[in-house]
Amino acid sequence: MRCPRCGHAEDKVIDSRAARNEAVIRRRRMCLGCGKRFTTYEEVVKPRMQVVKRDGRREEFDRRKLVAGILRACEKRPVAASDIESMVDAIIDQMESEFESEVPSERIGKAVMDRLEATDDVAYVRFASVYRRFQDLNQFLSAIEGLIKK
Repeated sequence: MRCPRCGHAEDKVIDSRAARNEAVIRRRRMCLGCGKRFTTYEEVVKPRMQVVKRDGRREEFDRRKLVAGILRACEKRPVAASDIESMVDAIIDQMESEFESEVPSERIGKAVMDRLEATDDVAYVRFASVYRRFQDLNQFLSAIEGLIKK
């Protein structure tokens, strides 16, 4: 690792610890040339996941779109932002463990619905109405009846 101050190529690792939910290693280093201390981060480089849409199109997975969809469903509901972030992290981890490079959009939607169902019934019905493309009131009623039975 080159020193950011003098460019010397040799350094000494002073401290290492896990960061960002143990997905990254943070290392404090000291340049053996000038003595400057600096921090580096080490993480696994994952291939970019592609989402396969219902019509067969492929697009790059976008965390922001996932967060936006869940936020829309949880709007004006008592769901904390930290809960939404945890939900998104869990969904991404699940998709990365189940799929190599391409994930069907249906699997992402199902994972979101499973987590919303356990978190907030109204947010679940809101998301399901868009995801399942509800066409009439009967579809809403059957989704609500399913929740009531559980």
